[in-house]
Amino acid sequence: MSRTATEYPGAVTVIGLGPMGRAMAAALLDRGYGVTVWNRTASRADDLVTRGAVLASSPADAVAANEVVILSLTDYAAVRAVLEPAARALNGRVLLNLTSATPEEARDGARWAAERGAVQLTGGVNSSPTGIGQPESATFYSGPREAFDRHRPVLEALTGRVEHQGEDPGLAALYYQLGMVIFWTSMLSFWQAAALARANGLTAADILPHAEETASSLAESFAFYAERIDAGAHDGDVDRLAMGLASAEHVLHTSAEAGVDTTLPAAVVDLFRCGTEAGHAEDSFSSLVELMAKPGGPTEPGTDGRVRQSGSSLR
Repeated sequence: MSRTATEYPGAVTVIGLGPMGRAMAAALLDRGYGVTVWNRTASRADDLVTRGAVLASSPADAVAANEVVILSLTDYAAVRAVLEPAARALNGRVLLNLTSATPEEARDGARWAAERGAVQLTGGVNSSPTGIGQPESATFYSGPREAFDRHRPVLEALTGRVEHQGEDPGLAALYYQLGMVIFWTSMLSFWQAAALARANGLTAADILPHAEETASSLAESFAFYAERIDAGAHDGDVDRLAMGLASAEHVLHTSAEAGVDTTLPAAVVDLFRCGTEAGHAEDSFSSLVELMAKPGGPTEPGTDGRVRQSGSSLR
C-alpha cells in the first residue's frame, strides 16, 4: 500500500552499517522514512533491504539519493575515505556525522564538508544501539542551528531527546567525549571491583546491590563538587587529599594482596600522591582538578601521543 504525502515523512541515507548504523536505519524505517543505505560489506544490508531499504551501489549513489546523509563510521579517516570518491555529490547535502571523533577532528570535518558544498551537523549519541529509536535516549548536536531545526524530526527518530550545544561543530564531540571519560572510567572501576570480589570468593551478582548504591551516590557528589570546582574552592572542610590518598592506598594494597591486577588502583594512587607532593595534602581532593587541567600536571602526552609521567616520580 502506498503512503500519502502526509504519511510519508521523507527519505534519508545511512552510510555505515555497523550495529549503530543498522539500528538507525531500522528506526527510520519504523518511522516510515524511505532509507537508502550503503556499506562496504553489502550483505549487512540484507535484512534492511527486506524491510524496504534501498541498497546503493556506491557511496556517490548513496549521497546523491537524499539531502540528509547519516554517517556512522569508525572514525573521521573512514569518513574521508568513503566520501572522497563521492565529493561531487556532496553539494547541498546535510551530513549528520555521528562518527566518534575529537572536537578538532569534528571541526576539520565540518570545514572539509563546507569546501564541498555540504553542511555538517556533528552528533554525539549517548546510547547503545539498543537504545536507538527510544524516547529516553539522547544525542548531543552542534553545527548550524538552521540545519538542526529543519531536520529535527529525523534527529528525534534516532533518539527521542536531542540537544543543540552550539554552532561550533566541535562542541557535540566534546560533550560526547566528556561522557566517555566518565563512562569508561566508571565501568573499569566495576571490572576492578568484580575482579577483586572474585578473588575473594564473591560474584559480580553478589556485589551488584552495593555497586549500584555507590554509583547512585555519585550524582549527588558531582553536584556538590561542581559548584566548588567552578569557584576554585578546594578547602579541606569536608575531605582532605591526604585522607583520600590513604584510602586509595588501601584499595591498591587490597588488590595486590588478592593477586588481581593493580594497574587501575595504582593510577589512582599516583594521582593522589602527585597532589600531595604538590602541596595539597590538606586541601579537598577536588584540588586534583587543578593539576589535571594543566599541561605538565600529573601526566602529559609525549610527541608520539603516549602519556608519560612528568614532575616527580609517581611510583
